[in-house]
Amino acid sequence: MVDFERRHGVTFPSMRDGDGSLFARFGVPGQPAWVFIDRAGKVSTKLGSLEEDQLAARLDQLAAG
Repeated sequence: MVDFERRHGVTFPSMRDGDGSLFARFGVPGQPAWVFIDRAGKVSTKLGSLEEDQLAARLDQLAAG
C-alpha cells in the first residue's frame, strides 16, 4: 500500500483493514472500495475502482462541502 501511495502521490489518509472491522462498520463487502467522510461526519461509500479524475472530483466535492 505504501508503494502505491508513493507512486500515485496520495496525500489523503488511507489505511489497510487487516481484520475487516472497518469494512463491517461501514458496510463495505470487499475491495476495492472507498469510504468518504465529509466535514459533518456524513459517510458515503463507493464500491469499485475510481479513475483519477473521478477521485479528484469526489475530493473536490468534499472540500467544498
